[in-house]
Amino acid sequence: MVEKASVSSDVKPPAPGGRRALDEVIAAFRRGEPVLLDGKDGAVLAVAAELVSDASLAQLRNMSSRRLSVVVTRRRAVALGLAPRDALSGAVRITVAANLSAAVIRNLANPAASLGTQPPGLGPQPASAEPGAIAAVTLAKLADLLPAALVLWLVPAEAALARRRADFAVVEMNAVLDRRAATAGLERVAEARVPLQGAEDARLVAFRPGDGGSEHLAILIGQPDPKPDPKNGVLVRLHSECFTGDVLASLRCDCGEQLQGAIASIAASPGGGVLLYLAQEGRGIGLVNKLRAYQLQDAGFDTIDANEQLGFDADERVYLPAAEMLRQLGFTTVRLLTNNPEKVAALQRYGITVAERVPHVFPANGHNERYLTTKATRSGHFL
Repeated sequence: MVEKASVSSDVKPPAPGGRRALDEVIAAFRRGEPVLLDGKDGAVLAVAAELVSDASLAQLRNMSSRRLSVVVTRRRAVALGLAPRDALSGAVRITVAANLSAAVIRNLANPAASLGTQPPGLGPQPASAEPGAIAAVTLAKLADLLPAALVLWLVPAEAALARRRADFAVVEMNAVLDRRAATAGLERVAEARVPLQGAEDARLVAFRPGDGGSEHLAILIGQPDPKPDPKNGVLVRLHSECFTGDVLASLRCDCGEQLQGAIASIAASPGGGVLLYLAQEGRGIGLVNKLRAYQLQDAGFDTIDANEQLGFDADERVYLPAAEMLRQLGFTTVRLLTNNPEKVAALQRYGITVAERVPHVFPANGHNERYLTTKATRSGHFL
């Protein structure tokens, strides 16, 4: 058992078992430590499935005589052949054999290790997921891990004991579930002039969420007017970060071309405009999981199917922070530089008027034809 040092709060270190800030809980989960997800209808101990060790498996087994379960998204359960493809939302709980090893549990979460096979020792039918199961896979997504967890449902006496232990981070289930739909108090924290190639009159403005998440950036090019002609609006691009495309100039996607093309288009627009650089790598699944998806794509899956094999939705991005950034910058009517209809719908859903969708298309390069075809035929992008 690994003892953790106390984590500071606003006033003093919390008592053993005290509730932690969500970012602290995410950090503990990423380290492979058990996290207590506490709810009004019960509590569960959860360990990230891809980080389960023999020690953490024994630790949970020693907490209770109840059977352990592995929780996965329904999409992952379908990929494993453990659930029918009649519904793809939510999560399912899979009962595992009492002697199942940590290695098999890790493989259950990772399609690179279990592609085309069903790990042994699983319960015959996954049960419908309780809130604790959904909270467990949501926590894994927030931690940029594979969306699967080893979980132990606790009876009230066991839950009371777990809340008092210093080595378990404790968080309310609702705090985890609400994070996905919240801006988490975006705060404008820094800005500076940053001349860009092709757009020398540019400023970067950083926005930090109050829950400890990654900062989002706004790139203001030129002198965009917050109150332009209401029929037109300022030219805006929502760009999700892409390390491989933006930094390494990868040819697997068109992200690098879209980024540089957007900067050029905004610089050429009268008055300039805004590019929002959103911390949502890999359509919201994180860089490591994007590399796992690439491995599956090399095995024959397209972009969407690869994400679903991992247990993710086809697109996990959330655009509420983008709308909040635009509001704080004073822009409520925009001309949106995009081929993605969901970006248009999302901004309008969150109170930003999209006066026009401006096409943003680049030719294939010999390596990304399938990627672009999938975006057009399966995601409805205007290509």
